Amino acid sequence: MAKAQIGLIGLGTMGAALALNIAEKGFPIAVWNRTTEVTRRFAQGAGPLADNVVPTESLEELIAAIQEPRAIILMVPAGEAVDAQLKALAPLLGADDLVIDAGNADFHDTNRRAAEGLPFRFLGMGVSGGEEGARHGPAIMGGGAAADWDRVAPVMTAIAAKVEDGTPCAARMGDAGAGHFVKMVHNGIEYADMQMIAEVYGLMRDGMGLDAPAISEVFARWNEGTLSSYLIEISAKVTAARDPHSGEAMPDVILDRAGQKGTGRWTAIEAQHLSAPIPVIEAAVMARNVSARLEERQAGEARFGAAPAPVALEADDLEQALIAGKILCYAQGFTMIAGASDRFGWTLDLPGIARVWRAGCIIRSAMLNDMAQALADDPSRNLIMAPFFADLIETALPALRRVVSQGIGAGHALPALASGLMWFDMMRTARGTANLVQAQRDFFGAHGFDRLDSRDDHHGPWAMQG
Repeated sequence: MAKAQIGLIGLGTMGAALALNIAEKGFPIAVWNRTTEVTRRFAQGAGPLADNVVPTESLEELIAAIQEPRAIILMVPAGEAVDAQLKALAPLLGADDLVIDAGNADFHDTNRRAAEGLPFRFLGMGVSGGEEGARHGPAIMGGGAAADWDRVAPVMTAIAAKVEDGTPCAARMGDAGAGHFVKMVHNGIEYADMQMIAEVYGLMRDGMGLDAPAISEVFARWNEGTLSSYLIEISAKVTAARDPHSGEAMPDVILDRAGQKGTGRWTAIEAQHLSAPIPVIEAAVMARNVSARLEERQAGEARFGAAPAPVALEADDLEQALIAGKILCYAQGFTMIAGASDRFGWTLDLPGIARVWRAGCIIRSAMLNDMAQALADDPSRNLIMAPFFADLIETALPALRRVVSQGIGAGHALPALASGLMWFDMMRTARGTANLVQAQRDFFGAHGFDRLDSRDDHHGPWAMQG
């Protein structure tokens, strides 16, 4: 058999799916896993794709099986495992060989690895879409030198998801950690989108008295309109499913404790470093953290009572609230990406990022087509100010206010929707209340302030009283 065109290390769920995707697209791939039995099982289960799979049982054998200059994808856990694998590969690869970290790496780690002088070429690559996406077409966000991306672009564009016109959802974002940064923000938006959907699910279940099948019908209807997206689609399917053991609606037997792998948290942390306000994402991370505190929540219910009251809302109100919340969340995410582009010198292509997210990834939605166009029209303009989305917000805003005010008034927890609304109200207020905050800062710390009639540094009369 001819040598493989590319290699892959790490045959976990995502790695195995990605390897099969590559083989299916006609690229012979050599694979290696630290546990040899995993490699053997993978090769045996490759079925008709086995002719394009080269199983190997050592790093040396893997490297020998790949045509030069080599390209090897790492699909190993983020952090120390990546550093250990890079160290193991260092004496075995040449200067023109390329290693691609396609895991959920912290972009700071990718920046460090790109800068520390590895003895081979290096790319960081965000891959979104879960197991299904990895197997049948993910969204791919590359980071590194353009020449290195160009080397593997034929493979990456072949395996990536395609939009209706055939455009692949794979592109180089920028240098070093740019791809992993964009993937991180994608995941932060994913957290927020899921949380807002969960909040309106809670209002339908606890405030409007709808059972899971009825809620499923609402989600399915929404998926035919402006909210058409992967997350709304699967929400309809999840709420329609029945537990095979009890016969109950599947959501009704699932413990309300949501896990997380850290990328949403990283987004919230990095936003603080960039001074980028992303309150909807931060609220979603907070909600997951609170969900984990099951015993404390049970104690809180025992002490203060639970059972939020009914609300006089219609499904149309909730749909409009979600439309507004989604726009506000994405606007925050794209503003954060623009801030990182300036901070790290990446020249990130905002409309290009929106296009990559149109298919394959978890946050794919019909709305991203219009977002890509709005960002192309004026990348420097906040998305809420683009005429198309400004009109949508104006239409949906009354419903968002009703949902948040009635929901909170009746005791329903709506952290993400409420945070989006509060951010919007601040963003549309030319003169807010930060003047008092700055006066307080000057009083206790002599930090000074700008006056309305002068931008020079000033201090208040309290400074003379000391």
